[in-house]
Amino acid sequence: MKISIITVCWNSAATIEKTIRSLQEQNYNDIEYIIVDGNSKDETLNIIKKYPQVISKWISEPDKGLYDAMNKGIKMATGDYVGIVNADDTLASPNVISETVDFLKNHNVGASLGNIVQHNNDGKILRHYSAAKWSPEKLKIGFMPAHPGIFFKRELFDKLGYYALDFKIAADYELITRFFLKNKISWAYSNIVTHRMLVGGVSSSGWESYKKVSEEIMKALKMNQISYSTFKIKSRAVWKIFGFLKRK
Repeated sequence: MKISIITVCWNSAATIEKTIRSLQEQNYNDIEYIIVDGNSKDETLNIIKKYPQVISKWISEPDKGLYDAMNKGIKMATGDYVGIVNADDTLASPNVISETVDFLKNHNVGASLGNIVQHNNDGKILRHYSAAKWSPEKLKIGFMPAHPGIFFKRELFDKLGYYALDFKIAADYELITRFFLKNKISWAYSNIVTHRMLVGGVSSSGWESYKKVSEEIMKALKMNQISYSTFKIKSRAVWKIFGFLKRK
């Protein structure tokens, strides 16, 4: 089974080498690693060029944003399943891909859901984000599993579509809603900690971002003809504390 891993980046010289090394350290051999760079002006490309034995394909060109770059990477992919590792994140251990492949071989599903841990700049783990209690119905109240923790069967993108580019923050939410809730793809929870993620990012950077995400969550549900509670979506931070995030 071939696994395609996609990293999108732009001026990521401060962090991307750790990301690449986490792929280099994997104990599974059939990995296609694709990097889509948004025409970086710092040392990112020089770092990428240091790892031809790790990186299967890479491009560097202007794009229309994060989700456009993800779409480019998925369209370049040839693996059976596709996963995302952001340019400031790493795979959690050298066993992540081999354990995920074993799980997928045993379950034969459209997607596997794993867990992630979030850490600060010093490497201290602050939160565990588990998908153990998640179900597609929870998308209606603003909950999705950690996007990087999902490995999708590649053919699903050809059948059901790619990331929608009319979202600034929540195109991942819309895609997960479209795949899991509207089209009811098969899936299973792996209980594998797949990623170490740096706290922060475009969808977790303050009150204005929170409001924007709420608006886009409702937009995503409406686009897919899913009924929802505006109050519950706007109050999702309270539910999330009890349902998904465990603080250390």
